[in-house]
Amino acid sequence: MTKTLVLLAITLQICYNKMNFYASARLTGGIRKRKGTERMSMKRIVCLLIICCLAAGAVLTAGGVSFVPVRASLAEEAEEVPDGDDSEASQLEEAEEDEAGEGDDSEPVPVDMMEEDEVEEEIQDARILQYGDSGDDVLDLQNRLKDLKYYTGNLSGNFKEGTREAVKAFQKDFDLEVSGVADIQTQSLLFSVRYRPLRYGSAGEDVKNLQTRLTELGYYKGKISGNFLEATQKAVEAFQEKNGLDTDGIADTETQNALYAGSAVGKDDKKAAAGAVPTPVPDLSGFLVDENETDGGVRVADGDTAFTKKLKNGSSGKLVKQLQQRMADLGYYDGPVSGNFMRNTTRAVKKIQEQNAVKATGVVDEETWNLIFNDSRIVLPDATPKPTPEPTPVPFAITVDVANQVTTVYGRDENGEYNVVVRQMLCSTGLKATPSDVGDWVLNGRHANWCYFPKWGSYARYWTRINSSIAFHSVIYYSVSVTNMNTSSYYKLGKRASHGCIRLSVADAKWIYDNVGAGTVVSIVEGMDPDPELRDALKLPKLNEKTQTPVETPEPTAEPDYPAAEKPSMKGTLQENSANETVYWVQRRLAELGFYKGKCSGKFLSGTKKAVKAFQKANGIKQSGVVDQTTLNALWDAIQPIQVALPETTPAPAGAE
Repeated sequence: MTKTLVLLAITLQICYNKMNFYASARLTGGIRKRKGTERMSMKRIVCLLIICCLAAGAVLTAGGVSFVPVRASLAEEAEEVPDGDDSEASQLEEAEEDEAGEGDDSEPVPVDMMEEDEVEEEIQDARILQYGDSGDDVLDLQNRLKDLKYYTGNLSGNFKEGTREAVKAFQKDFDLEVSGVADIQTQSLLFSVRYRPLRYGSAGEDVKNLQTRLTELGYYKGKISGNFLEATQKAVEAFQEKNGLDTDGIADTETQNALYAGSAVGKDDKKAAAGAVPTPVPDLSGFLVDENETDGGVRVADGDTAFTKKLKNGSSGKLVKQLQQRMADLGYYDGPVSGNFMRNTTRAVKKIQEQNAVKATGVVDEETWNLIFNDSRIVLPDATPKPTPEPTPVPFAITVDVANQVTTVYGRDENGEYNVVVRQMLCSTGLKATPSDVGDWVLNGRHANWCYFPKWGSYARYWTRINSSIAFHSVIYYSVSVTNMNTSSYYKLGKRASHGCIRLSVADAKWIYDNVGAGTVVSIVEGMDPDPELRDALKLPKLNEKTQTPVETPEPTAEPDYPAAEKPSMKGTLQENSANETVYWVQRRLAELGFYKGKCSGKFLSGTKKAVKAFQKANGIKQSGVVDQTTLNALWDAIQPIQVALPETTPAPAGAE
């Protein structure tokens, strides 16, 4: 429709120009011939103009389109641009270049941790895509296939032969029916997996990343070529053996997850990964059901049922088949025993967990595996569920201070109040044009090791959901690779830079990911007092450009002793940029008196100076903002206990007994 309107508009413009030409030609004495070819007659132009108008009217009427002049519509669009100064506009533009789509109406897609139900929520309105289809959903499909190195054609939004072959290749790699049709199951898996399997003969940038990581861990000593050949295969086998994985030389999703994890075991590490040594088969003598027992107990499965690895949405293989069969035997699962961990499998696992007072994650970890395979006391579907254990108090609360760009984690004090500072981190909240959602939010526990922002084609690590629009996550990456960071997003920490999410350093985002769970209250607060001492104490170290990790992670400086009952000695004065234990004493004393609310860091910056001036004013001392002996004495005297003179005892009169 749009193309038709454009063509009609162009034709009408040509006719209009021709008519003007003829009008001017008549005034100047007629129309000349050019190279023996007569120009179009006035009659032909008029006829063409009438036909075009009729055609335009028919098209516009059929399409229900009202005609808006192009110049007018452009003017209206220009009026809709919000006013703002050039610096803020350029700041927003710069952030858009490296931001991972934060603040979009749809949540970013966790690449490797997304549960099946949640994948279905993301694509619940999706249609089955096949040869001949076109549209934005086909374009999204092509983009995702391209991310995973299956598709190399044009991002056209048209489902042609190249797209079909890419879908087939993906389906083959993930043990799906190789149809070339992107059905809901294929799309669910496509948008939830993190890596494509890499094997002998694979090539590309992801193979280079694989070889680089294997080199870092000491398994590979060849050329970083991007070609998966024999040396790479042997390196993968050695890594798998050392890290307790199936030793097949194929870098599947599980192998790559382990490879890029911080807990990956290097070739020369003395300690092997926990999974490298098979877990001993537990002693089940206390759980086996006697043949004569009729109390409804469940016989544990025969054979080796030791837990070897976590299973979740997107997993596949023999262990998934074993899990599906066991859940079917228990009456929880009625789907196909396919070896593909999808929605029905997730639902069955959640039902088992709910019935047995285990957190219903849909993920089969060691606790859930042992419950399903090794515990004869498992509660069956029709039995009374186990009572939920008493909830433990949420250990942390989090405040995001927008003014200072600092995220603080508080623990509970002896009264159960969240007053104990556990961790403080520089962050990047939303720009003023795209602010973070101010208010109190309760975490639901949803998180992902990596997340993908489809709208922007960017990635981030350690994603922890805050609400439907924003999350905590690391700085931005260009791809799922620990060495492909957008370093500018790291150096922007401590400044507004995002579209609403709370960016953190990788280490800080991981701390949130590892330690903060469902039920935690996150308060995003505007308007807190500036705290330059705190920001100075949280300065970012520089990055090692090769490894894209901080050059050194400084240990937090321990707070010095605070002898409240002892006046410190001082030589000279304390002023801005002084840093010693006496400064710390002054800050603590000012805080006790209510003049200072910043970080007691032992470094004298503008926040301390402001508090000193306020104290001096209240005590009739010259407001210099410098701590001299007079000010120090006044601080010492200000909260000393008042000595109350006791009345003298009246002597007893003489002669009295």
